[in-house]
Amino acid sequence: MVGTADTKGDELAFLADTIRAEGANVATVDIGTRSTADTFSFAAETVAACHPRSADAVRHAPDRGTAVTAMAEAFAAFIAERTDIAAVVGIGGGGGTSIVTAGMRALPVGVPKLMVSTLASGDVSHYVDVSDIVMFPSIADIAGLNRITREILANAGRAAAGMARRPSDAVPSDARQAIGLTMFGVTTEGVTRTRDLLADAFDGVVFHATGTGGRAMEKLVDSGLLSGVVDMTTTEVADHIVGGVLTAGPGRLDAIARTGVPWAGSVGALDMVNFWAMDTVPEAFRERKLHVHNPNITLMRTTIEENRATGSWIADKLNACDGPVRLLLPEGGISALDAPGQPFHDPDADAALFAAIEAGLRTTANRRVERVPAHINDEDFSRAMADTFREIAS
Repeated sequence: MVGTADTKGDELAFLADTIRAEGANVATVDIGTRSTADTFSFAAETVAACHPRSADAVRHAPDRGTAVTAMAEAFAAFIAERTDIAAVVGIGGGGGTSIVTAGMRALPVGVPKLMVSTLASGDVSHYVDVSDIVMFPSIADIAGLNRITREILANAGRAAAGMARRPSDAVPSDARQAIGLTMFGVTTEGVTRTRDLLADAFDGVVFHATGTGGRAMEKLVDSGLLSGVVDMTTTEVADHIVGGVLTAGPGRLDAIARTGVPWAGSVGALDMVNFWAMDTVPEAFRERKLHVHNPNITLMRTTIEENRATGSWIADKLNACDGPVRLLLPEGGISALDAPGQPFHDPDADAALFAAIEAGLRTTANRRVERVPAHINDEDFSRAMADTFREIAS
């Protein structure tokens, strides 16, 4: 249980008592940047000492904002070293939420994480990122115990205790290796078929390639929770290169290089860049080929020049990979919208993408690019992808 003892001592004591009443043991952690409480299992000074530049980075910070930032870094280092955590529950306002969730994000996916926060009903993407943090709205400010805060904190304590005490067999075991697959609406048919073709030996975990999906998949790769990737839908790279709203950022594919896990991928949905509703499309793109996917999503067809840049970017990333890499190019089209008669069908743009990849990729016995005479959603392409992944994962 984590919070700032100097400002929320009563609330933390109530929460700890609630958890104990449920039969769970509680280790209390103080993250107050100026706290001197000595009744917690881990004092604020102990946490602050985990900062790379020592506790002075927290205690002698020039202002509160700098101190909160430093304590967040210290708490993340503190909690990442622990191996005895069954669940984490924190409470906080703006500063406390920032500190506690920084530590929660450092923990593996699957460790229960519950954050009671005054900010939980707003945009919490900055706090959650690609972790599995549960944001629990405090309703009232966490500024004293009253009929509202007692009820909220009691519910949070019972929830945390329940997650911590879950039976070890609560999650069914699966002897198959877990692998990640990337999918978009326009590659669903091909990716689903590929997953099914591999299902006898691999537990396929599908990620929606919306920026957070790609980053979440690579976080699981870094955490050792995925033993390989079938990355058929790399559309997030186009958004990164061109300026769309569903980018996974510049770190996409870096986890593959860091870990060396088997990677079989393709160029799914690189024919498009994503924007929100039509009226949000930047003025510079208003005269481009646009397609209304739904009232909230507008797609823009990538150009020859953009595809060349995207292809070169992907090749550079894959050149950094020492593990087995296979990139399959579907000559019949790279999305449901990129087929004869469909609005994004553009063989010249696809050819530019393929040529840039082939020119930029440094092929080795372990790193190859291959063309497949099929559309990405065709059965032949799914079989080629499944066979390729089996080969490199064996």
